[in-house]
Amino acid sequence: MSSHLYEVALFGDFFSKDLPAIMNRITLHSESAHPMHAREVLFEPFDAQIQRDQGMDPILLRARKELLEPDAKWVLFSYLKPESVRVHPDATVRPWATLQVDGDALSFAAALGYHRRSQIYKRGYVFRRGALVIQMFQQEQVDPKTQKPIPAHQDTLWEVEVKTASPIRNTRETPLSQVVEAVLEVQLLMKGLLDLRRQDV
Repeated sequence: MSSHLYEVALFGDFFSKDLPAIMNRITLHSESAHPMHAREVLFEPFDAQIQRDQGMDPILLRARKELLEPDAKWVLFSYLKPESVRVHPDATVRPWATLQVDGDALSFAAALGYHRRSQIYKRGYVFRRGALVIQMFQQEQVDPKTQKPIPAHQDTLWEVEVKTASPIRNTRETPLSQVVEAVLEVQLLMKGLLDLRRQDV
């Protein structure tokens, strides 16, 4: 058994015309649903280019804040490379570390040796199903002058992420295979409406 904490996930996307049918089916098979609007900032190490020149993949750091929750704190998180497709052919399984930050998370990330590479906003809906969270959203670009989100165009693709709500450890009591089965159940429920698949992200 590994000492890592993991995220298990499936990904998909669809056009706006399919939103009502997909929303209805996900809502029908979820315990709760609410709107979401989040800001995500992507950081990379100051020496990222040197690492790439040496044939290494730099570990990126992400910061996320929910904008519709008044008391929401920043969450810093990072992923390692997904587990091999031979080990987990049906879902993306990747080591996942998270940290909640009080105060200025962006300055904290800079103090850790990271610089900001990009940022986006995600607006849509969040559904809860057992240990899983289902995020359905459109990406909003950032206005370079105001740093505020620009509303997504009507034709912007909707993205879907079905994943563990929090990091899980692979133990005898909570084997990863159970969580993989849970995300594959959602894949089956959405069959014919939405193609959910593994991604090597």
